[in-house]
Amino acid sequence: MKKLLPIAVSLAALTAMNVSAGTLEDVQKRGVLKCGVSTGLAGFATPNDAGKWEGLDVDLCRAVAAAALGDAEKVEYVPLTSKVRFEVLKSGEIDVLSRVTTWTFTRDNSLGLNFAGVNYYDGQGFMVPKALGVTSAKELDGASICIQTGTTTELNAAEYFKLNGMTYEPVPVETSSEGRANYIAGRCDVYTTDASALAAQRSVFEDPTAHVVLPEIISKEPLGPVVRHGDDQWFDIVKWSHNAMLVAEELGIDSKNLDERGANANDPAAQGLLGTNTSKLGEMLGLDKKWAYNIIKQVGNYSESFERNVGKDTALKLDRGLNALWTNGGIQYAPPIK
Repeated sequence: MKKLLPIAVSLAALTAMNVSAGTLEDVQKRGVLKCGVSTGLAGFATPNDAGKWEGLDVDLCRAVAAAALGDAEKVEYVPLTSKVRFEVLKSGEIDVLSRVTTWTFTRDNSLGLNFAGVNYYDGQGFMVPKALGVTSAKELDGASICIQTGTTTELNAAEYFKLNGMTYEPVPVETSSEGRANYIAGRCDVYTTDASALAAQRSVFEDPTAHVVLPEIISKEPLGPVVRHGDDQWFDIVKWSHNAMLVAEELGIDSKNLDERGANANDPAAQGLLGTNTSKLGEMLGLDKKWAYNIIKQVGNYSESFERNVGKDTALKLDRGLNALWTNGGIQYAPPIK
């Protein structure tokens, strides 16, 4: 006799499946992608002066919209604090979370969520006013530290200070803007978060040179998009939207030369990616054959997105570092699209 699941478990499982299954169909029927982003973090997700959202995480949202809807502009951005981001995703209020979110074992295995890749490899650091004369995180014993709640930052800081026999006074904040305001107002001696976020925060200070990011990086912070369990097709679409941008960079295909590359019959890798031959890659995802073409044409390859949002010519001035392609000394690596 077949063993039946408890009614409560069965109902919970069915509810999760109903929320998750058919996300592509829901997005296409609605005609817009609902994407959860930061409440505002320069270089990653923030509205510009015209009110248009920009950033590396925003470009991931736009890439998914280009793949699923053929139009990178069909995105509704939902600003979320770190405290509520996972619950909002699990409830079905958004289709994907692209919000500087660290992929960890616990999050991957206990929340009913899937991480669809890493669009930025980061690590936690510390920023202090230059006037303090501090040159190392190991000089921070007894310091007050602004820490965003509901993040891996809290655990990392606790572990680092305990390991090094130091104490600190946490000053909890809920958003990056609140953390910045408290730090500038002198309510904490130190601001700790991902190193990229520290660069983003410092870039909007009145005098960025008056603040120093200390050399210690105390954690691994692989940041990437998140979707719900229970919808493998949507998981694949989000995952391969990011991978398409990486593969395009590997192949030297960008938003300017893709038409020329796609028309070259002697370039089967480009033609397969861009949907200009008989390959059925888009069909495997349940998408149009131009899914990757639309991403690269409208958003660009990974390099174009990186340099436009956080690269050396932006206020953040970040090097590619770990986020360089595997062929250039980094660890950004996508499986082949074929």
